[in-house]
Amino acid sequence: MKNIISLLLFSLVSSGVAAAKIPEFSTVEIDDGLEIGYGVVLADMNDDAKLDIVLADKNQFAWYQNPSWEKHIMVENLTDRDHVCIDARDIDGDGKAEVAVGAQWNPGETSDEAKSGSVHYLIPPEDRTQRWTPVQLPHEPTIHRMRWFQTNTGEYELLVLPLHGRGNKGGEGDGVKAIAYKMPPNPHDEWEQTVIDDSMHKTHNLDLMTDGPPANGHESILIAGAEGVLLFRHRNGELNSRKIIGNDEGDVGFLGAGEVRHGKLPGGGLFVTTVEPMHGQHLVSYTPPPPGSAARMGVRNPIFDGMIEGHAIACGDLLGAGSDQIVAGWRGNRKNPDNFGIKLFIPKDEDGNDWESIDIDTDGMACEDLKLGDLNGDGRLDIVACGRSTKNLRIYFNEG
Repeated sequence: MKNIISLLLFSLVSSGVAAAKIPEFSTVEIDDGLEIGYGVVLADMNDDAKLDIVLADKNQFAWYQNPSWEKHIMVENLTDRDHVCIDARDIDGDGKAEVAVGAQWNPGETSDEAKSGSVHYLIPPEDRTQRWTPVQLPHEPTIHRMRWFQTNTGEYELLVLPLHGRGNKGGEGDGVKAIAYKMPPNPHDEWEQTVIDDSMHKTHNLDLMTDGPPANGHESILIAGAEGVLLFRHRNGELNSRKIIGNDEGDVGFLGAGEVRHGKLPGGGLFVTTVEPMHGQHLVSYTPPPPGSAARMGVRNPIFDGMIEGHAIACGDLLGAGSDQIVAGWRGNRKNPDNFGIKLFIPKDEDGNDWESIDIDTDGMACEDLKLGDLNGDGRLDIVACGRSTKNLRIYFNEG
């Protein structure tokens, strides 16, 4: 099932930005039978140097093998309530991704961990196309997102993010415990846990940023929530945090953030992009402040305000421009069931003050999540998205 999305070739000639051609995308729907496509990840699952698609669906965790896209179910019906999140990453260097998952999705229950939330590590069989063995880990209620991240020692830990703090009602209660899990040599043994933050009362998503030397590499973390965007960086052997986006210390206009990602502007500067508020209609970018400003990320740039329940963003260079663009998706809601889609947003100047948008999918993807990656080895970033009400999983191949 394949059709070509025809996009007019379009030149950007503005404020010194080099001319760039908009690629065409071909759409391949690889699954039209999802229940709720809660989350999607791209990772090499079988050491063949190809990115596979890893999915959290309502009652299944599965992966789709590149290039046939054959579906392999890892675990089914792990908990009584919905599966909600997944991450897959090669953390031991064997070329095959390790997988962690979250389930028992019950956002209204913020106190009882038996009724809300779960964290599991999945142990693969020798044949990874067969069923995997879940190992349950301690957890907080309302587990919602997770990412494997690299520490300043070069090791990997699993960062798990609940939606609410324990006992949280109406934005009050305990802070959200963002917990880093360190896996022991035997994953059945006790995992070391560290609370890296508990200052926010409602969070929604996170992003990882490569944090330069040392040579073994490590990653900073962005966490977005109703109260701001926090940046965590490794300093003196510890993760230290500071709020970089919010409504105090000089920042104005922040509406609370559901999604957060980062990228590089044509002028070489960093930008952070958010969906505001949570499940909101606004796509926004933030750029560094002018010298002497009290603001932390400084300039707030509204990009697009036509989303209904914006729920997915990613940053990457799909154009081969040497800087990044934003791909954003929204899923619609009961009042607006047909207002959903995916757009590509392109900076038109060096500082990211002005953006152009191009439609990727206007009527076939009620986007719950999306990721970017080169799936066919042609050197171009493709888009993978999963839909909520449309119940589908699609690849948008970047044809250049």
